[in-house]
Amino acid sequence: MLRIAVQSKGRLYEDTMNLLSEADIKISAGKRTLLVQSYNFPIEVLYLRDDDIPQSVASGVADIGVVGENEFLERNEDAEIVSRLGFSKCRLSLAIPKDIDYKGLEWFNGKKIATSYPNILRRFMQEHNIDTDIHVITGSVEISPGIGLADGIFDIVSSGSTLVSNNLREVEVVTHSEALLIGHKDMSDDKREILKELLFRFAAVKCAEDKKYVRMNAPKSRLKDIIDVLPGLKSPTIIPLADEDWCSVHTVLDQKRFWEIIGKLKEMGAQGILVTPIEKMIL
Repeated sequence: MLRIAVQSKGRLYEDTMNLLSEADIKISAGKRTLLVQSYNFPIEVLYLRDDDIPQSVASGVADIGVVGENEFLERNEDAEIVSRLGFSKCRLSLAIPKDIDYKGLEWFNGKKIATSYPNILRRFMQEHNIDTDIHVITGSVEISPGIGLADGIFDIVSSGSTLVSNNLREVEVVTHSEALLIGHKDMSDDKREILKELLFRFAAVKCAEDKKYVRMNAPKSRLKDIIDVLPGLKSPTIIPLADEDWCSVHTVLDQKRFWEIIGKLKEMGAQGILVTPIEKMIL
């Protein structure tokens, strides 16, 4: 049985449970307890505070855990990064009141900075030979300059709207963060086999993100031109039709270029274009 530590609430909890669900790992949807076992996969979920997850994995209380990179860097526990999961993305940045004339990182020399991530900030400032007074605060870090508690802040930034509403502006991005799957370094071989299957399922889910399965009828006279604009995984599938002058073309398109490519296909005579979302993709 593999034990995974998951944040007990918040966006990271929701994203993690959605990933497990998409990987067809069934977890009881009833009232959550501290430890819940899946009934169709050899895994159990341990619900913890996000800042407790790195230590729990490093000590072996949990075999693996999903945690924000920001917390993993801050806690600096002896666990390995198994996989980057690609969701819950943000950045850790320095911000100051928007009306200050900022010339560079040297501005922070002798200044007081409020943060919930003192270890990351301290390492960054030491690397750049900046002497700052770090004031540790939990929650509502962004109000610190407005009430005279600090000259600037170091905090998580997603959209930046919280900074704007507090008359702050982002001046230095220290590091980027996303959800990580971390693991205990001394897992047994049996648990690593379960982890291997879990990673296989996660990869299939991730590979299908923002992909569309596209089928169309195409005139054979334009088939080469149509194939040239299709960025398929290897090559599109071509199926003959009853009408010898036409064929059916099947391929996978990325959402980012979907409308651009569909427009070109129509110009080349493709018809009856059918688009289907992809749930899983095994490469």
